[in-house]
Amino acid sequence: VANIQNAYLQAPNSQKHYIICGPEFGLENQGRVALIRRALYGSKSARRDFRNHLRFCMAHLKFKLCPADPDVWMRPALKADGLEYWEYVLLYTDDTLVILEKGEQVLDNEIGKYFKLKEKSIGHPDIYLGGKMRHVKLKNGVEAWAYGLLQYV
Repeated sequence: VANIQNAYLQAPNSQKHYIICGPEFGLENQGRVALIRRALYGSKSARRDFRNHLRFCMAHLKFKLCPADPDVWMRPALKADGLEYWEYVLLYTDDTLVILEKGEQVLDNEIGKYFKLKEKSIGHPDIYLGGKMRHVKLKNGVEAWAYGLLQYV
């Protein structure tokens, strides 16, 4: 699991937003008009701009959008033992959950190339979208992740 740092600020802006620079931009720039080049958090187009940027990046990493859920990305892969399986990445705005054999490698070497990830957020999942996650062993011996919303409620 990982969180994308300043998610909207990493996406190109599809609309032209301008500001008049104040003193915080330096005396040489005060009063000048500046074009905002990144998605502006709170604007009507920010979410769409970020989703479009996300779609481009995930397609470049060979992930396909799941037809049943627009926040789930998947691609076929091979495990170390040669078994075929599907890798999944769940992306909801800035929350990222990877379900695959080499999760931290994909976060660092693939997704991390496109998005700056919060260093302290990378690791085994504890909380995702407000719900508590924990590693469990089922009665039949299968290891799995459990997700509960008690903390969220």
